[in-house]
Amino acid sequence: MHHNKIIKGDKPAEISVIGSGFAGLAASAILAKNGANVTVFEKNEQVGGRARTFSANGFLFDMGPSWYWMPDVYDRFYKIFDSDSSDFYDLKKLDPGFAVIFGVGDVLDIPEDFEDICELFESIEAGSASKLRKFITEGEFKYMTGMHEMVYKPGNSVTEFFSLKLFKDALRLQVFTSFSKHVRKYFKDPRLLALIEFPVLFLGAMPKDTPALYSLMNFSALKQGTFYPMGGFGKVVRSFRDIAEKAGVTFATSQDVKWLETDKRMITHIHSNGNRHRSDAVVGSADYHHIETALLDLENRSYPESYWDSRTFAPSCLLFYLGVNKKVARLRHHNLFFDENFEKHAIEIYEDKKWPSRPLFYVCCPSKTDPTVAPEGSENIFVLMPIATGLKDPSPVRENYYNILMDRLEKFAGENIRNHVVFKKSYSVSDFVHDYNAYQGNAYGLANTLMQTAIFKPKLKSKKVKNLFYAGQLTVPGPGVPPSIISGQIAANELMKFLNK
Repeated sequence: MHHNKIIKGDKPAEISVIGSGFAGLAASAILAKNGANVTVFEKNEQVGGRARTFSANGFLFDMGPSWYWMPDVYDRFYKIFDSDSSDFYDLKKLDPGFAVIFGVGDVLDIPEDFEDICELFESIEAGSASKLRKFITEGEFKYMTGMHEMVYKPGNSVTEFFSLKLFKDALRLQVFTSFSKHVRKYFKDPRLLALIEFPVLFLGAMPKDTPALYSLMNFSALKQGTFYPMGGFGKVVRSFRDIAEKAGVTFATSQDVKWLETDKRMITHIHSNGNRHRSDAVVGSADYHHIETALLDLENRSYPESYWDSRTFAPSCLLFYLGVNKKVARLRHHNLFFDENFEKHAIEIYEDKKWPSRPLFYVCCPSKTDPTVAPEGSENIFVLMPIATGLKDPSPVRENYYNILMDRLEKFAGENIRNHVVFKKSYSVSDFVHDYNAYQGNAYGLANTLMQTAIFKPKLKSKKVKNLFYAGQLTVPGPGVPPSIISGQIAANELMKFLNK
């Protein structure tokens, strides 16, 4: 890419990016590197979107992402800018990668070494080690094809699959097979099934409705391993911001974008905080539905409201950020509480859409790995319970679940934690709406269901406005940090094609 690439007439193109989550950060950096004048408009004071951080009482909390999977996706982005992750933070491989808790004495620690994981499987179910190797080899094929070829395509039409010789691959990738059926061909033990299916529950749909393609997640989790950026996820945001600023991006924070002014189906100006900014093109990496319904005039919207109502959303969640003034010996860095029925909780998230009766939940304790996120002798604890989008979340409801989850956490830990909580903050549906304009308070975007994979997702390019491109977890390729990074890259590349026409 040459520096004289993105010009309008003889001047650099003025490009506006709305939202500074990973998708917006990635898009802005690539556009600036290719010669555009880029301004990122961010509604909050801090960049990072759901990956913002906050400090309180000597604790540093990552507000959103806490799992660092698919390290090659980050590396691929850094490489565009001649750097790698070690220029910005120290990446540590966790051992155990994570723990799955089925009961007080029934904990599966997932070792970092894949051969050890195979032995663990074998000890639970005879014959499962060789099956796991086969399952993960398939997952690896899907990962290499899916994450390195397919996913960097913009998801515009079925023909992309053909151009990638991919239709026969699509059958191998099992884009059209159910994940839960696929997994059950390999494993019978309910604990192994839960272990394999958990990323699906937390990121996006009933396992029966999720394509078997997503066993690529298991390849990443079990074979590549689970990493942690020392200093927390805020360091990763910082690295993207540094790269963007070095490339020339301007960040405008605390900016409330109110309207995208258009003329002849082209955005001409962005209205924010009472000012009007000229714009040759826009990357909308804020909530897709919000941009469509709140910022565009009716005739410029790609999708009617009924379309959004009919989508399957990945979960929202109820989160607690806790500062605890003692050490909790039994906790690992990542702890998945699967001491209740997986299927039932999934139905309450995706089908019945109600507050769960006996929820599964996740506890992250980064102070196990990283002394900088909590005062000495203390633990930094982040508790996450996936829930349906659109629920009402008043304080008494949150408090009730706090006690339900803490009862189970304390039972597992074998000690009192509640009396040692010196800082506590909850975060849920209404906060996602307030802070990110998230449609129905979604936390993870659109579910990766069979009917919402790739070409079936909301389009990256507006159908009505020629110079508007979408990025983020409601479009291609889907929820999670690596897909959001990729999404920003695709949107930037599509926008450049448009301007260079």
